[in-house]
Amino acid sequence: MVDGPGFRTTIYCAGCPNACKGCHNPQSWDINNGRMTTTEEIMAVIEADPYANVTFSGGDPMFQPEGFTELALAIRERTSKTIWCYTGFLYENILKNPRQLRLLELIDVLVDGPFVEALRDPDLIFRGSSNQRMIDVKQSLREGRVVEYKPDVDIED
Repeated sequence: MVDGPGFRTTIYCAGCPNACKGCHNPQSWDINNGRMTTTEEIMAVIEADPYANVTFSGGDPMFQPEGFTELALAIRERTSKTIWCYTGFLYENILKNPRQLRLLELIDVLVDGPFVEALRDPDLIFRGSSNQRMIDVKQSLREGRVVEYKPDVDIED
């Protein structure tokens, strides 16, 4: 419930080149800290909960876009779940990388930008620092500009 609105199945990956100071998951930076998992194994977990949407987190899913593209395609083909993705890469740079762009096109909401400890804000919803954006990917691609996602959830104090 912290990786996007509602109940979510979060898929964590290993491997992140950003090494953000203050990262909540630094053990995920080393790609060797993960284990190889097939798309079918992950899909079994995703499909086991018909009510949970999906979040890609890390490490950084954009660091291994081919595997996450394969997974996103399976999610799109077999479910109606939304996909959120957290990345330290910037949206504008992902657009220039064909490997990452293919994954981006399958995502509903992208939370982009590195975690910046000096900009940490515990009052932000679904992100850790104020430089990070929640981007409505489909609308942004249609309009050719960044369109921020506005969650319609109420957070109580």
